Formats: sequence, structure tokens, C-alpha cells
Amino acid sequence: MDALEAKKGENILLMDIRTASAFTDYFVICTGTSHRMLDALAEGVIEEVRKKLSLKGRRDGPALAGWVVLDFGSVVVHLFAPQERDFYRLEELWGQGKVLLHLQ
Repeated sequence: MDALEAKKGENILLMDIRTASAFTDYFVICTGTSHRMLDALAEGVIEEVRKKLSLKGRRDGPALAGWVVLDFGSVVVHLFAPQERDFYRLEELWGQGKVLLHLQ
């Protein structure tokens, strides 16, 4: 979460989806205002998790598509361009989950 804030990610949401999902425990959802910003957010999160937790994440999706996914096993990070976040509405899709933190 620190990397997302440091790189100026917007509307950061941490959701506990353990009761709604068998494949992961938590979602982090964040908006980036440009494709470059999505790349910077992804690189920042991967670097922070590698340094602090010694975990390698798997990145999927190009920033140009407007949705980048970082999979760390029990935590999946979704980085969206504003239009894609509005379209996919993961917060609503996984509404059974519990919001643990919401940073505007």
C-alpha cells in the first residue's frame, strides 16, 4: 500500500474476500491516471513486496490495456485506468468481501 501511495495511486481499496473466494484472500484495487502511471505503480508494488517480504509476484496485462494484475498468491493487486475501473466495477462484483481500508 505504501508504494501505491508513494506513486500517487488514487482511490486505493483493500478488500478481504476470503469468504467469497477460493483463489486468494485479499484484493487491492487502485486507479492510475495514465498508462505510464500504471506501469510505475506496478513496478513500485513489485519492488516493495520483493524488498519487504522477499516475494516474487506475477504481473499480467499491459498498462496500455488499462488493467494490470499483480498476483502474490494470497493478495491480488488490480491496477486500473479510470475508465476500466468504472467498467469492471470489481468492488461491486466482489461485494460480499469486506472493505478493510479505503484511501481516497
